[in-house]
Amino acid sequence: MATDVSQPSYHVADIKLSDSGVQRIEWAERFMPVLRDIRARFSKEKPLKGTKVAACLHVTTETANLMRTLKEGGAEVYLCASNPLSTQDDVAAALSVHYGIPTFAIKGEDNESYYSHIRAVLAPSPDYTMDDGADLVTLVHTERKELLKTIKGGTEETSTGVIRLRSMEANKVLGFPVIAVNDAKTKHFFDNRYGTGQSTVDGIVRATNVLIAGSTWVVAGYGWCGRGLAMRARGMGANVIVTEIEPLAALEAVMDGFRVMPMAEAAPLGDVFVTLTGNLHVLRREHFEHMKDGAIVCNSGHFNVELDLDTLGKIAPERRKVREFVEEFKLPGGKRVFVLGEGRLINLAAAEGHPAMVMDMSFANQALSMEYMIKNGPKLEKKVYVVPNDIDREIARLKLATMGSNIDTLTPEQVAYLASWEAGT
Repeated sequence: MATDVSQPSYHVADIKLSDSGVQRIEWAERFMPVLRDIRARFSKEKPLKGTKVAACLHVTTETANLMRTLKEGGAEVYLCASNPLSTQDDVAAALSVHYGIPTFAIKGEDNESYYSHIRAVLAPSPDYTMDDGADLVTLVHTERKELLKTIKGGTEETSTGVIRLRSMEANKVLGFPVIAVNDAKTKHFFDNRYGTGQSTVDGIVRATNVLIAGSTWVVAGYGWCGRGLAMRARGMGANVIVTEIEPLAALEAVMDGFRVMPMAEAAPLGDVFVTLTGNLHVLRREHFEHMKDGAIVCNSGHFNVELDLDTLGKIAPERRKVREFVEEFKLPGGKRVFVLGEGRLINLAAAEGHPAMVMDMSFANQALSMEYMIKNGPKLEKKVYVVPNDIDREIARLKLATMGSNIDTLTPEQVAYLASWEAGT
């Protein structure tokens, strides 16, 4: 599948899918009123005019509406996929044909094509990057170092990418400022918890049709994504076990009513295992070997490295595809372990990712953070920055308004009281 795509204007699976892609993009737009409002303002003010943006994101209907917003703001936008299995091929076709946004993404692309697509969006020498997982930024710093002279800044969507970027900053190799969109409250409180929680269950059920009620789910990691999944699985009747390495997170899980134990103890108990840590080999040989026959294993963290699939393949004499997105590994003695979606993001590999309503806030953060970066980039150091609090609060205010909810405002008396140190009991 690998192709040199440094010159073509797009590279998609089937351009004939473009019309159906438009329909789905328009459907998602109905549930993204905040981003829609931002796009209307961008269309008038053109705050991104004259800039080139290279974006490496999951190519979904929601991402399509973000790309449309950036283009309406005046940017020249180039898009590639941030995960080989997350692309919606009809969306990639629609963006390329109907919206004039060069898109380089094919669902199921091999590793060589994946990186050639990233190189394609860097070929026009972008001014700004928009990343999900930091693969784009990493390639700039390794293969295209000359771009560090011209790239003025970027944004990062997800926890894994922020971890990588902060490591680059700590090692003093980060070549331009980046805003950690993931760390905005209106992103990780909602996208990671409610979006990942729902869409992960959706992906697992679509891939397996497994009954959740009465089954035992092992959730590895109790960050915002793990919290969301644990809450959703329990709500549908699962018995949920949480594994953790951080004592505070583990304590919170216990106080939330979940059983907490090491993975070695959870391995023989689980029916469904989901990793959401962002770390390496969370499920490995000693865990696979102690799982019950028929255990289902998947990942909802950014990269498939959370599952040690190389070792699983070595210890399994037989393996075969048994359903779409389901591969059976038969271990010595006949015990079977089922891996979903090649260990990649199950909510995007087997389902459609987060609902548009929650991505509305995440991508509103992306759009406004890019506007902020363009206005303020020259004043920023080569560091990772959080989303400004006024942007976070404004997105929350807009979202509440679109949901028909209002909040109180402080009276002058209350403002004075909160500003005073003299007032007592």
